[in-house]
Formats: sequence, structure tokens, C-alpha cells
Amino acid sequence: MSVSVELLRDNVEPQDSALFSAFILTATFWLLLTTAVGLLLSFKFPYPDWATSPFLSFGRLRAIHTNGTFYGWASIALSGAAIYIAARTSGIPIAGKAWAWFSLVCYNLAALCGTVTLDLGMNYGDQEYREWIWWVKLIFLLGVFFSGLTVVRTVAQRVEREIYISNWYTIGGFVFTLILSIVAIIPSYQIGLGQVAVQGFFMHNAVGMWFTFLALGATYYALPKLLNRPIYSYALGVLGFWTNLVFYPIIGAHHFEYSPLPWWFQTLAIVFSVGMLVPVWSGTANFALTMRGHGETVRRSYALPFIVVGVAYYFLGSTQGTIEAFRSLQSIWHFTNYTIGHSHATMYGFITFIAWGVIYALLPRATGKRPSAIASGMHFWFATIGVTFYVISLSVAGTLQGLTWAAGNPFIASVDAAAPYWVGRAVAGCLMFLAHIIFAYNVYLMTIAPRTETPKYEPTPRKTVSA
Repeated sequence: MSVSVELLRDNVEPQDSALFSAFILTATFWLLLTTAVGLLLSFKFPYPDWATSPFLSFGRLRAIHTNGTFYGWASIALSGAAIYIAARTSGIPIAGKAWAWFSLVCYNLAALCGTVTLDLGMNYGDQEYREWIWWVKLIFLLGVFFSGLTVVRTVAQRVEREIYISNWYTIGGFVFTLILSIVAIIPSYQIGLGQVAVQGFFMHNAVGMWFTFLALGATYYALPKLLNRPIYSYALGVLGFWTNLVFYPIIGAHHFEYSPLPWWFQTLAIVFSVGMLVPVWSGTANFALTMRGHGETVRRSYALPFIVVGVAYYFLGSTQGTIEAFRSLQSIWHFTNYTIGHSHATMYGFITFIAWGVIYALLPRATGKRPSAIASGMHFWFATIGVTFYVISLSVAGTLQGLTWAAGNPFIASVDAAAPYWVGRAVAGCLMFLAHIIFAYNVYLMTIAPRTETPKYEPTPRKTVSA
């Protein structure tokens, strides 16, 4: 995988570069830690008697893995990218840098406290993706608020009158996540069926209205920048924004089909899940048509292949989610490993690959330091092969589990059917974790390592702002 000879650097203030680098460095730390936990968990399936200390129990480590990758790695990386992109699209330095630094402290403090408390057995109960206790959630919410405030303040002082589509998505993500998080901690909503409904609301929207909005917003900036051409259709981007906002908030209820939730509510979630094909397919088409005819540019870039895979998994994973929502298929796949495969197709294949592509696209321009082309290629192939093998292994395992249950066989029969694929899951996890180590090395090269070449600065219209 070769790269262009010339390294272009954005004409940014050193403080902006340092801030963006700090977000990516700390996010990378959480990626390494929490996916190491995930790798340990993958080996616990074929080898359940391994690492039996209470501090290494599956129940504690699984919550550490999911919450840490969500709120440590992905939230910090994409928030840092959103702040940097807001400044670049607005033609000004980051406004309110102190708020951005404070948000970074809050994110990392929440991830640290959340990890420690979960491993000590202190949690909010079996509420997927919100197992952190209440005061840890509040610290994280402060991080969301102040990073969002930084983006809004920066965009408010933009040079051009128009707000670029990237900032529509990122600001929307910050605003909706604040609403989502507040709803998820209101005590009166955490009782009986209300808790079930709120759990579906939070669990699904944490992915769809937080990570998806930030990832799509970052893609709408990084992809045209890398290709040196405008996005294919601004209108398709706006269509995707509003239809995602209309359809996504309700569809979390499709995780609780055949439950005591009202039947009409479950049906509405299925209908809206089908409606989600509109933003998913329009967004995918927009990105694909933007890349059309630029295969050689993609091949020569160390950032674009990650975005290509991310867009592909956005289409496949989201379409898979729509199909999975139908009751006939829920009766087979629900509560099986198929769901875990699906979550990795979206959170890893889509969100994490987009984050990597955006980091490889923007961090060298911010710091003037290039990653290793060979290491980037190794990172790409290990991660791509790993996540694809992971998703296929668990999809097959989950289907066999569901069919075994539907046939009325003893539960142990489903364990025997899935067991060989759990070994495949662990092997795939090894490839993915190796990719993360290589990525961490590249982040070092792009941030802390001494500069080995002199970049060419790209001029940008700017105006001064108050800090």
C-alpha cells in the first residue's frame, strides 16, 4: 500500500494539534485495554475454566469491554475528530479550548472510574451499555456536554454562512445524546416495563444517535478531503440526517419482541426499522458515488481503505439489523451469538473502521507526522480479516443455537453446536487485537515520535476567535 510523496499539513494552531492528539492518544489507550479484555473473554467460551478470579469473571469483564470500547475508545476518538472538523470546516481555530480539555478529562475520568467500579462488582444492574453507576454516568455526560459546547461555539464563529453537513451530524449527535442520557437516568423510568422500554431506547440509540451521527459527520468531511472532490450530493446527506432522526429513536424496541411490551409498540419498531433503510442506503450511495472512479486513489491511500470498509459495514450491518427485526427471524436469532456478531459488524466494522480512517486522514495533517505505510497496511488487513471472520463465525454459531432451541433440543445441544465457532471467534479476536497494537504504533508515529520530514502547509481562510 503506497502513499503520495508529499505530506500536506493543515495550517492549524499548535494548541489545536495538541488537543486533537491528546484525544486520539487517550482513545487509543482505551482501545488497547478494553479490547484486551474482550480477547480474554473470547477465550473464556472455549476454555471456561480459565481465569476464574472474581475480578476476571465474565459478568464483570464483559461490561468493562463494552462500556470501555463505547465510552473510552469510540466516544473520545470521535469527539476529538468532531472538534477538529468543526474548526477546519469553520475556517477558524478551535473556540473554547479549555472546555475541550475539560471534556477530555471527564471522558477519561469516567472511563477509569467505570472500569474500576465494574471490576469491583459495583454496577447499575443488567442494563446493557449502561452498567456504570450513576455518578460515573454524570461525569461522562459532562464530557459530552463540554465537547458538544466546543463544537457549537466553534461553528457559531465560522467564516462562511452555511453550516457544512459534517457539523449537522456531529452537533445532532451531541444534542440527542444529552437527551438520551438524561432520560436513561430518570429514576421514575427505571421500574417494570418502563425500564425495559428505556433500556431499548438507550441501548440502540447509543449506537444510532451518538456513534453513527459522529461517524457519518466525520466521513462527510474526511472522504471529500482525501479524494479532493466535493461530496456527491449534499441533498442526500440532509435526507440521511433527517430520516435517521425520524426513524432511529423508536427502533430499540425491536430488541424486546415477544416481551410484555405492547404489541403495537413492537410492531412500530419493526416498521421504523424498515424505514431505516432510507438513511442507510442514501448515505451509502452518497459515499459510494463520491468514490466512484477513484479506485487508484483509494488503493494508494492509507486512510481511504478503512473508510471503504466502514461504509460497506455501515450498509451491511444496518441492513442486517432491519432484516433481523422481523418477528420470524427474531424467534431464531434473539438471545443467540448472532446478535453479538451483528453488534461487532456495526460497532467495529462500521464505527471503528470509520474512526481509524478519519484518524489516518486528519491526524497527519494536524501534526505533520506520517504513519508507517507498511504498518497501516498490516493494520488494515488484520482488522478486516479479523472482524469479517468474527462476524461470520458468530452468525453461524447463533443461527445453529436458534435452530437447536426451536427444535426443542436440550440446551446443551446448542452449546455443542456453537462451540467450534467460539474457537474461530477467539482466533479472529487475536487478529483484531494485533491490528490494534499496530494502530497504536502508528498513533505514536503521528503524535509523539520526532518529525522525520517537512510537510507542506495548506492555506486556509481564517479569522481569530476568543479562546
